[in-house]
Amino acid sequence: MLLYYMCLRICQNFYCIFALLKKGERAVNRYFIYLAYNGTRHCGWQNQPNGMSVQQRLEETLSKVLRQDISIVGAGRTDAGVHARMMVAHFDVTEALENTALLVGKLNNMLSKDIAVYKIVPVREDAHARFGALSRTYEYLLSDQKKPFNYEYIYRTPLRNMDFKAMNEACAVLFDYADFTSFSKLHTDVKTNYCHIREAGWKKVGDIWVFTIKADRFLRNMVRAIVGTLFDVGRSKISIDDFRKIIEAKDRRIAGMSVPPEGLALTDIEYPNDIFLES
Repeated sequence: MLLYYMCLRICQNFYCIFALLKKGERAVNRYFIYLAYNGTRHCGWQNQPNGMSVQQRLEETLSKVLRQDISIVGAGRTDAGVHARMMVAHFDVTEALENTALLVGKLNNMLSKDIAVYKIVPVREDAHARFGALSRTYEYLLSDQKKPFNYEYIYRTPLRNMDFKAMNEACAVLFDYADFTSFSKLHTDVKTNYCHIREAGWKKVGDIWVFTIKADRFLRNMVRAIVGTLFDVGRSKISIDDFRKIIEAKDRRIAGMSVPPEGLALTDIEYPNDIFLES
């Protein structure tokens, strides 16, 4: 008898979902929120028990404005001190939002000055900010010039003997591999350390050196560990062949240091066009 009622309940649930879809209604009203933040005074993107995260600030503010409990899922997890010039997250609401531009304005008025919301757009109910992303792009900014207005965003270090040509040659080696265990933080909860890097290289813009890296996904601390190991190449501490051997060893202990977080920023996230709905 219990099995009968369980089957009946499942059938009823399927019927309700079918009925909603038949009427053209969405079972879930899901939205992508695009934002930027200065990570200096946050413990990272993801909620933490020992500090204020960007996720927590955004969830609290959304919940207050929309007058319902809102949980958000980000496209990634930036570490403490790391910035985002473009972060994407998704959240669900019980009823469709009537005016997303007005909501953006309210959020920006209430959020702290180091978080800014750009836009909120409707997406398919199965769209996922993290698992649906096609690629992510990070930049690491480097300079040897002391400037009081950019010290939170650029890592300042002596560059006189830094060989950026050799560093770019080492960047080309990254395309030959998919397992980047050597650049991953130890004891993480990920199931695989495989990533597909599509772009990596250094370019000088004014007096700033910009390292750009694009991949389908990144491991925890991966970009900062890669940059730190590239520094060893640029300072002639290791050769290009050594850099290759470090990757092949799959051992974080033999790679270079993790560079400080302030120079790192998430700059772009790509998604398939068919997940977006007309607003």
